[in-house]
Amino acid sequence: MVLATGGRRRVAWTWLGLCALAGLLILAALLRRPDLPGDPETVRRLQEALLWHSALPRIATALLAGAALGLSGALLQRVLRNPIADPSTLGIASGAQLALTVCLVAAPGLLAWSREGVAFAGGAAAVGLVIAMSWRRKLEPVSVVVAGMTISLMAAAASTALILARGEYVLSVFIWGAGSLHQQSWDGAIVIGTRLALGALAAAALMRPLTLLAVDDASARSLGVALVAVRVLVIALAVWLAASVIAQVGIIGFVGLAAPALARISGARTPSQILWRAPLVGALLLSIADSLIQVSAGSSGDLIPTGAAVGLLGGPLLLWLLPRVKTTTPPQAMLRATTPRRAHPWRMVVMLLAGGLLIGLVTLTLGRNGQGWLLAQGDLFADLLPFRAPRTLAAAAAGALLGAAGALMQRLTGNPLAGPEVLGVAAGAGVGIAVVILLVDTPGTLLLMAGSAAGALGALVFILLMGARTGFGPERMLLAGVALGCLCLAILSAVFAAGGWNTFLLLGWLAGSTDRVGGLEALLLAGATLLLLAPLPLLARWLAILPLGTPVSRALGVPVVGGRLTLSLLAALMTAIAAFFVGPLSLVGLLGPHIARLLGFGGGVAFLFASAVIGADLLMLADWLGRTIAFPYQIPVGFFAALIGGPYLIFLLQRGDARHG
Repeated sequence: MVLATGGRRRVAWTWLGLCALAGLLILAALLRRPDLPGDPETVRRLQEALLWHSALPRIATALLAGAALGLSGALLQRVLRNPIADPSTLGIASGAQLALTVCLVAAPGLLAWSREGVAFAGGAAAVGLVIAMSWRRKLEPVSVVVAGMTISLMAAAASTALILARGEYVLSVFIWGAGSLHQQSWDGAIVIGTRLALGALAAAALMRPLTLLAVDDASARSLGVALVAVRVLVIALAVWLAASVIAQVGIIGFVGLAAPALARISGARTPSQILWRAPLVGALLLSIADSLIQVSAGSSGDLIPTGAAVGLLGGPLLLWLLPRVKTTTPPQAMLRATTPRRAHPWRMVVMLLAGGLLIGLVTLTLGRNGQGWLLAQGDLFADLLPFRAPRTLAAAAAGALLGAAGALMQRLTGNPLAGPEVLGVAAGAGVGIAVVILLVDTPGTLLLMAGSAAGALGALVFILLMGARTGFGPERMLLAGVALGCLCLAILSAVFAAGGWNTFLLLGWLAGSTDRVGGLEALLLAGATLLLLAPLPLLARWLAILPLGTPVSRALGVPVVGGRLTLSLLAALMTAIAAFFVGPLSLVGLLGPHIARLLGFGGGVAFLFASAVIGADLLMLADWLGRTIAFPYQIPVGFFAALIGGPYLIFLLQRGDARHG
């Protein structure tokens, strides 16, 4: 619907006001003078050099990078018919960063040859995987973005593992990866500006097929549009624009999501209007954000990188756009059981426990050394036991907690795709840890765990309240959780970029490693696991009735609010304690309940314990594989488990559609 005259005037005045604000902030950033030592003439020359070779190039880079990302997002949203598509949500940014990180660690010569080409290859590979995984569901918006953000989480875990292996690069890579617009010459602005001009010309040449994509695929083909060729060209163009920005300044998240959305809100309706307004809006947004960072900077430099600051807005923006996204999967379609329920489920639980004991025995005895595989026995076994036993016990306990927490969340939300990692609860635990570290100089383990629990509980309550108020189906609630997780990870990126002694602590936690767990910590974790799993049989009635809905629960005498809060608190505590040891990315909380369901467990207490045992088995196995598969290097257990869990999450999305049509 076309905006009324009064509405158009308000929009025009709003944008004029934002342009004036941007101009004032740019002027304030230019007038800001750092305190420099030396005589007045030397200081004047230094300030003049900083103005022409740093301040002005930075302003130009912010404007051009914002415009390029705005155009990239508009192209992606148009060609995929997806209002929440952009380089961040489709995994392009994380894929490009992973490719650059791999080359920095393993083949720095490629970066010298073509940093932009490396970033393009990584981004193209990521978006290619996303499209291939979503093709069966006809590129349905929520599925595409969930696949993209899952790829992003996996790429982030891989980047973290690589950076941990090369600790000397950690601060520079994270500051760059968080999107720092500091400039020392005009080279970055020239490169991005050139790519933007070429991209705008290419977009103008593709305007007719982009316009015809407004209709369905069959109608577009009948009008002469070569859909596959057009999609490949437009996506390649969008990836190239985003990769050019990433190669120069790092990841600037969600500008490509916000710019087209705000362009449509301002009255743009046709593809041509959106494609020329989105770059202008993107330039304005990034310029305002970067100027605010400069104006608020202290004597030691920017408080946080610009990309991290912009990323903090991405999660709320995605949540705001979520109700506007159409989904094709009926919410209840994904809740049906996949196999008949077992008549004697506890027998299978005992078998799973026996399998876990066997896996534990393997992790304690079988390993590798410089000569190959080795079965530890006798004195060697006794020497290795103090090192291997704590991490094996910690992996088993954390896996059991995550498996049980995932089962609880799936029962609470009625969403088989829920899990502590997927719904952002584990990332919320990380924010709680970061807050404690920033507020307390030398926090103890109990204080860190308390912060982790508070963050996890806050995230879970937020997701439950959002689901209750909006009536989100499984996929939309899943996407809301991923958005919350991205917001939390953006906060952590800002903490990383600030540097300091806590960077390695948080970075190690993000990757999810058990190699530093001592015997006392492992015993405490195991005790906490037993303590939190013990009440589950007493909550069986609530778990059976609450998923049936509020009216039924009240009619049967179940305290709805109290029951949900109790179960939420229990799930949050499980997540917080487990995530404290293995990080936020393992996805075991998703895998455990699903494997239990595939084995025939229903929704009773046996299902919860089966999920816990399967989670323990999975994380023990992941920890052992991470310790042996790349010997002498160790792959963090959280990262290794995420490599398995991410593709499985995407498989579940496709499988639900394939079964239920």
